[in-house]
Amino acid sequence: MEKEVHVAEVKAFKTKSGNTRFVLKDDEGNEYTTFRDAIARQALAAEGGRARIECHEEQRNGYTNVYLDKVEPLEDQESSSDAADRDAEEVAWRTAVDAAPWLLGEKPKQSVPPQTFFETLKPFKELVAEDIKDGEDTG
Repeated sequence: MEKEVHVAEVKAFKTKSGNTRFVLKDDEGNEYTTFRDAIARQALAAEGGRARIECHEEQRNGYTNVYLDKVEPLEDQESSSDAADRDAEEVAWRTAVDAAPWLLGEKPKQSVPPQTFFETLKPFKELVAEDIKDGEDTG
């Protein structure tokens, strides 16, 4: 069976025979077990985020065990979008600061008060950030 889950935590336990049993617990409280190191590493990489898992169930001694066959960490859509927005804002501020001499006009005889500087650059920064986010190239 295949499904997408949010990986709440991954724990390791030593068995009586000396093997290591890894347990992936999702945010709904479901537990999935593996004894394979490679699968456990992928589970650990997905900890705290989303993952696509493949698993199968086995009945043993009246218990149902759910074993992991594969774990594929997924990139959070929200995180990527937030990071892209943050990058656009950062680039826009750098562009606005680079353009400051042209935005403020002639070289001032005295320093520009911070509030005036900010109020002059911010609208330009917002235009640049909006343009980056929209992906439009206005010439």
